Amino acid sequence: MPKIEANNLKFHYWRSGQGADLVLVHGLGGNLAGWHLNMVPALQQEYRVLTYDLRGHGRSDAPPAGYATGDMAQDLCGLLDALEIEKAALVGHSWGADIVLHFALLHPDRVSELVIVEGGLLAPLAPSYRSPEWNGWPYVTGTIEALLGRPIPDENRCDLDYLIRQLIEIPIQYGPGRGRPRDEEIVFRVLDVLKPMWEGREADGNMGLESIARIPHPTLLVYEADSVFLEAHRELSDRLPASSSVILPGAGTLKHFTSLEHPELIVSNTRTFLMQHRAARLDASYAASQI
Repeated sequence: MPKIEANNLKFHYWRSGQGADLVLVHGLGGNLAGWHLNMVPALQQEYRVLTYDLRGHGRSDAPPAGYATGDMAQDLCGLLDALEIEKAALVGHSWGADIVLHFALLHPDRVSELVIVEGGLLAPLAPSYRSPEWNGWPYVTGTIEALLGRPIPDENRCDLDYLIRQLIEIPIQYGPGRGRPRDEEIVFRVLDVLKPMWEGREADGNMGLESIARIPHPTLLVYEADSVFLEAHRELSDRLPASSSVILPGAGTLKHFTSLEHPELIVSNTRTFLMQHRAARLDASYAASQI
């Protein structure tokens, strides 16, 4: 269980493979294990892959505060410094995607490319998600109902606090822990992290929509066709100056978790994207050397 100190915290991490550095950042309530089920074994053949547990997740330290994306971006910077990684391509899933975008904004010289998988822009788009009209509510409530085996009361179908608390009764769905009970502490920590963003109480520590246009890196946006975060995809596609998109078929049961249900799609698109931009950099470097 390797750990390293960064930003005055101890982080659980794994590194494997050889080649250019690639960092995978998990989402809210997850941990590094999800990447290792399928994606790391495939990507480590070509890259030196780093995964880690975010603060408050997995086996990393859990301080009482500091859960805005800006704090998490500084954690990532400290981790790269501690591991002597000068520059890396970053892949982020869900809230992890929001974190790597904020990192690229704060530390542009440390990033080569970005891969955004189902990023939600949770803080800047929170007003849209709070609305009863958000198309994510039927998906969230329907999924929880199916896993619980009972209906969600009508008055709680748009109640974030209530819905997150129901996760305590739902066993782990993926990986070696499948079928085991969830850690109540993690569920409550998800609530502690989400609620300030949801209510707009941590705006200073999170990235705003207007900042996105200042992220210059080649960026691949990966979303499912029926994603609940298509508004975030539109904002990123419109604002990022060097983005391209891959829209995946929307046939998954847990459609926000393509990296778990269909990791081969994320791996193949990530590999193609990174190889194309690496080749472009090499061509540009060669051309410059001939001048």
